[in-house]
Amino acid sequence: MKPPKPRFDVVGQLGSLRRYARSLTRNDADAEDLVQDTLLRAYERRSGFRHGNTLRGWLLSILHNRFIDVKRSSAVETRTLEAAYSLADTAIDAPQEHSVRLGQVRDAFFALPEEQRSALHLVAIEGLSYEEAASTLNIPVGTLMSRISRARTALRSRESDRQSGKAGHLKIVGGRDDRND
Repeated sequence: MKPPKPRFDVVGQLGSLRRYARSLTRNDADAEDLVQDTLLRAYERRSGFRHGNTLRGWLLSILHNRFIDVKRSSAVETRTLEAAYSLADTAIDAPQEHSVRLGQVRDAFFALPEEQRSALHLVAIEGLSYEEAASTLNIPVGTLMSRISRARTALRSRESDRQSGKAGHLKIVGGRDDRND
C-alpha cells in the first residue's frame, strides 16, 4: 500500500511567504508578485515535494530561489541596457531645432495657393499617381503637373531664401530703436 500523499495546503503558509518576500524585495507589490510566482512554481512542481520535508521550508526555498533568479535576470537586463546605451549614438540633435524646421516647412507648405497645395499634397503626401490625383481634383493631368511644378518651385525658392539668410516675410527686430540712427 502506498503512503498517503501529503496535503498540499499552502494557505497556512501565506503569512510566512509574504513576510519573507517583503523582507527580500522591500516593496509590497514586488513581494506579492514573488509570492504568486512561488505558489505557481510550487503547484507546477508539487510532485517534487518530498514526504518528510516541511511544506513551509520547501515553499520558502522556492521563493528564495525565484527571488535570486529575478535579481540575476534584472542585473543582466540592466547590463545589457547599459551596453546598448553606450553603443548608441550620443550626439542627438536638439529636438527644438527639428520642431522649428518642421514648423518652417509646414508654414511654407500652407503659404502655397490652395490649388498648388492640394495637388502637391495628393501626390507627395498621399502617394497618389498623377492620374489618380488629377481625377480626384477633376482636372487634366497636365494641369496637375503644372501646379505641382509651381508648388515645388515656390518651396525651393523659399528654402533658398532661408539658406541665403534672406528674411523673407519676417522682419528682424533689433534690441534698440533703429529710427535714431
